[in-house]
Amino acid sequence: MKAVVFHEHGGPDRLVYEDRPDPSPVPGHAVLRVKASALNHIDIWVRQGIPAYQIRLPHISGTDASGIVEAVAPDVAGLTVGQRVFVAPGLSCGHCKECRAGRDNLCSTFKVFGAACDGGYAERALVPARNLIPLPDDLSFEVGAAFPLVYLTAWRLVVTLGQAQPGETVLVHAAGSGVGSAAIQIARLAGSRVITTVGSETKRDRALAMGVDEAILYRTENVAERVLALTDGRGADVVVEHIGPDTWPSSLAALAKGGRLVTCGATTGPQVPLDLRLLFSRQLTIRGTYLGNRSELDAVTRLVAAGRLSPIIDSVYPLAEARKAQEVMLSRNFFGKLVLRV
Repeated sequence: MKAVVFHEHGGPDRLVYEDRPDPSPVPGHAVLRVKASALNHIDIWVRQGIPAYQIRLPHISGTDASGIVEAVAPDVAGLTVGQRVFVAPGLSCGHCKECRAGRDNLCSTFKVFGAACDGGYAERALVPARNLIPLPDDLSFEVGAAFPLVYLTAWRLVVTLGQAQPGETVLVHAAGSGVGSAAIQIARLAGSRVITTVGSETKRDRALAMGVDEAILYRTENVAERVLALTDGRGADVVVEHIGPDTWPSSLAALAKGGRLVTCGATTGPQVPLDLRLLFSRQLTIRGTYLGNRSELDAVTRLVAAGRLSPIIDSVYPLAEARKAQEVMLSRNFFGKLVLRV
């Protein structure tokens, strides 16, 4: 099969399009004939060799994928060859206390498809059978690859942890990112007022077209001051933070008293300042998440299938151009999701 592989850590130039052995089904697994795979920042971090992700080289990235079941192991039930499916990106054991309680994202063995194992930047992928979910017939493979990781994460941020309510104000950083665009849609679905940040007038126009109430140009405007001005000095009830050091101070400063900051990422670095006096005197809550659980993914899937959530796909590239797609992701010159068509 053809796949996009890196044999050593480094920049996008390490990605090569080459022949790799076809996978064969092993117990508990199925072979997915990949039709689409979406890019996520975790693909960048794995390629760069960030210590949090221990992988074997050479490696095939791709945490989101959709396609057709091509083969199943003899012990697998519930999957049919030819079935349209997408990959649930969270890998867990399925039988520990946390998994049995429906908190599979807290499993001690929890990892991410495409980071803990080879992923979707390939014509075929070996996937645990329990991680293959039927793709509704009216959803394209590109949509099936674009929504799972970011919409699952955004749902947990906005709904489960942020507990956004009708009439509350939610600040979502980076409207043009996958998580940002997903969180905007979910916060609007919750009935909240949505303020977002953008890096250009073009992205501002696109964010407003999505239905946000206000879009702040973070390069020229003070984000915290603008949020306070837009809320009559009160601040945001929820801040969706997934950037890190570049936005953390303004995120805390923009929070209302008793506000909730929820975070899932660190695209600009892992270390942030925290004044504990601000935290306890303003009675703030800070919560983090790493993906979400299966029941949350099921909820998101139903909403996407019903058309109430709709992933924004900026552009689609052929698999052979994965390097170009990652370079675009690094440039931030996109809005929504970047997808590889296989």
